[in-house]
Amino acid sequence: MSKKVTKFDLVDGIRQRTGVEKKIVQEVFEASIGEIKTALKDGSTIELRGFGTFELRLRKERKKARNPKTGDSLSVPPHYIVAFRSGQELKRAVWDLKIEE
Repeated sequence: MSKKVTKFDLVDGIRQRTGVEKKIVQEVFEASIGEIKTALKDGSTIELRGFGTFELRLRKERKKARNPKTGDSLSVPPHYIVAFRSGQELKRAVWDLKIEE
C-alpha cells in the first residue's frame, strides 16, 4: 500500500488517458499547482468537489519545543499550515481498500 506516485507519474497518467502531448499536460499541471499555491498564500480555501478541500489552519505558539536533531529547546511562533480534508467521493473510493497485514 506504500507505493509512491510522483508528479511525473501523474503527468504520464493524464497523457495516456487524454492523448494530449506530454509537454502540454506538464504545463497545465504545473499551472494548476501554481494557482493552488497562490490561492493558499492569499489565504483562500481551495475546494475541489468530489476530491477534497485544502485550507489554512493556525498553529498555536509553543514556548517549549525541542529541535529533534540537536535536542535544544526553542520556542515556535504561531504559524499557518495547510490541511487537507477529503471529500465524500474520495472517502468512499478508498473505504473498502484491502488492509495489508
